Amino acid sequence: MATSLLSQLKQMTTVVADTGDLDAIRRFRPQDATTNPSLILQAAQQEDRRERLALIARDSHDIDAAVDRVAVDIGSEISALVPGYVSTEVSARLSFDRDATIARAHSLIERYQQAGVSAERILIKIAATWEGIQAASQLEREGIHTNLTLLFGFTQAKACADAGATLVSPFVGRILDWHKAQNPQADFSGHNDPGVISVKGIYNYFKAHGYPTIVMGASFRNVGEIKALAGCDRLTISPKLLNELDNEQGTLARQLDGALAAADANAEAPLNQAAFRWQMNEDAMAGEKLGEGIRKFMADQRKLETLLDELAQRR
Repeated sequence: MATSLLSQLKQMTTVVADTGDLDAIRRFRPQDATTNPSLILQAAQQEDRRERLALIARDSHDIDAAVDRVAVDIGSEISALVPGYVSTEVSARLSFDRDATIARAHSLIERYQQAGVSAERILIKIAATWEGIQAASQLEREGIHTNLTLLFGFTQAKACADAGATLVSPFVGRILDWHKAQNPQADFSGHNDPGVISVKGIYNYFKAHGYPTIVMGASFRNVGEIKALAGCDRLTISPKLLNELDNEQGTLARQLDGALAAADANAEAPLNQAAFRWQMNEDAMAGEKLGEGIRKFMADQRKLETLLDELAQRR
């Protein structure tokens, strides 16, 4: 009997839903779910949430508290539908503030615990800036799990793994976007996709050198990228692409296998701040996409803040 590509993918990779859409999560039954400011904004705009969000907005002492309460409210609903992790993001506004990121992470975990969701179920998402990575290092030492996001290159990935991050989220599609803009005539399909190549390199390096940090490919543009990364630890996938995988029959071949990863170089020493910033400066794609990603997430957070402010004024 033929099985869907999604069913086959679940046999070799932990499938994660990249959405705040509860109906989609119910349908595709992922192990984990991830959210970000853009996805929280989409979920918050659903009509059936408006009354609940208005209550949150009116009862919160400031807009930061309201945004966090909304994220935890949606995340708590998601936690009832998935058996594994739920990722919730620290405000992009704090991307360059280590101490404020740590404080906000503590606040989010406390809110989840008050909602009856264990800290073990939560991944605190933090932008993979130098400051974000240092915050993650401290949080991991405290037993709080982290997901380092907006990750576009090996420099970020290695620094995150050296910091002890539970999980990293390399952004496949946004890497592709940058390269297509630079060279629109090139063939970036399948295994030529620079985002796929980046994730494979990170995955193989981590496995070859014994890093326990989970590699979770994210930000996919098409199912071809997902097929090319079958076997990765985790893949976080939008409902649209989950649906395509669920409707496609055929054979899905494993492309990544940690048992076969071989060290092609000695493990590199951990980076200090100067070396990290220099390498990011040298990698135009990673540097540009990191900054752009923070700005985009912050733009959507501002829209959410405006929405909550409007709802708070209603009686």
